[in-house]
Amino acid sequence: MKKTLAIVLCALTVCLSAASMPAYGVSGAGTAAAAADGFVPVIRFIASSDTHVKVDDGTNAGRIGKMLELGYGIAEADPSYASLDAVLVVGDLTDRGVKPAFDIFWEAMSSSLRDGTRFLGVVAKNHDGYDMKRAELRDYYTSLTGCDADFNVVINGYHFIGLSASPLDGVHYSASQLSWLRKQLAEAAAEDPDRPIFFMNHEPALGTVYGSSAFDGWGIPTFNAILNRYPQVVHFAGHSHYPVNDPRSVWQGAYTAVGTGAIYYAEFTIDSFRAYDPPDCREAANCWIVELDKDSNMRLRGYDVEEAELLCEVYLENPADRNNRDYTPAAHEARSKAPVFASGAAAEVEPSFGGCTVSVPAAISTDGEPIVLYRAFAKDGSGRVVSGTWTLPYYYRAIEQDTIGLTLEGLKEGEYTICVVAENAYGKQSEPLETKVTVEGETGFRAFFMRLKYLFERLITVIKRLFW
Repeated sequence: MKKTLAIVLCALTVCLSAASMPAYGVSGAGTAAAAADGFVPVIRFIASSDTHVKVDDGTNAGRIGKMLELGYGIAEADPSYASLDAVLVVGDLTDRGVKPAFDIFWEAMSSSLRDGTRFLGVVAKNHDGYDMKRAELRDYYTSLTGCDADFNVVINGYHFIGLSASPLDGVHYSASQLSWLRKQLAEAAAEDPDRPIFFMNHEPALGTVYGSSAFDGWGIPTFNAILNRYPQVVHFAGHSHYPVNDPRSVWQGAYTAVGTGAIYYAEFTIDSFRAYDPPDCREAANCWIVELDKDSNMRLRGYDVEEAELLCEVYLENPADRNNRDYTPAAHEARSKAPVFASGAAAEVEPSFGGCTVSVPAAISTDGEPIVLYRAFAKDGSGRVVSGTWTLPYYYRAIEQDTIGLTLEGLKEGEYTICVVAENAYGKQSEPLETKVTVEGETGFRAFFMRLKYLFERLITVIKRLFW
């Protein structure tokens, strides 16, 4: 079916010719949160997801080694605590769920692990479950890794509870699994109510981290009622591939949730465009280095695995205390600030047939959080917006950008004011940079063709999401 679909798409293509920093906030690459100065860990682990190991491409398997090398390098450079205690991979270990891919995953993981580091992983119904029956999947995973598919492991006094997809085909998580989870959480909380409990499964809880909303489509409601009873829980989940250094990827409410990004490709929701994959999405690889001190204060550092570069840092006072909730969406949005363009910055515009390209200097964050979007608008002589577009800067990768370029299309002949704004994760926008341009208009057959080409490109994006 895919081959036929690809032929159809190719044929259509030929016919048409063709995304003020507080003490407990996220800081930019290379900086540290003020509250974390002098931080001395008592436990350190990697939290990651979606390695998507393939049989015919070693890129993702290779990133496992890079991730472990990163973790060990950070540990060895810390004179106060030189251990890497665990590595978490919260599902979609493989891309197609075939046994050879699991073999490659485990070879890459086990060959990179050193003594004293515990592997803790779960298998998902999604990509891991494509090829095998669910019970067979779990059994094969256990026989290969020596790890239970569902587990409660204690490391340095902290509980790590993991839940893989149900052994029952057609059942995401079974009633017996949920009962087991309730029991494990209750016992761990009773053991020490002031200590965080780490829970991991593949899918985020609905309405928590970036990518988990009903519109985004990646969150599930299965665990909300259970986790809401335990402020001690820190929930690690992947599935969405939304980047770790987007401030919405750390959430606090009744408990704490952390999106683990992905080792293989990045994804986004932008306006009404759900599941946007930028052209370089497969170059992105994110993970967290997680540490806690003797008081269970928690430091999370998000990294670009390919570049071994720091993307962000988050500091949370002991999240087991329900009073420590600096990362509720409302609190975080309230303290975020709009980005700005540097004084004297100017937009440069180049007209084209039926449109123009505009470039601006990269804007400046005013709160230590990333700029996640740039928007450009064309206004006619009456001030009416007649065309608009956006572009995603490379904030999810360790890439510096000096300039940002955007292209506006579908303009009739005439003079326009072009406006460009920079935007943060909460929709707060800079003051616009503006310039004028005179355009040779797009009319007749070319206008029809350009509109058809745009619709076709959107159709291809939707089809790829469904079948690839």
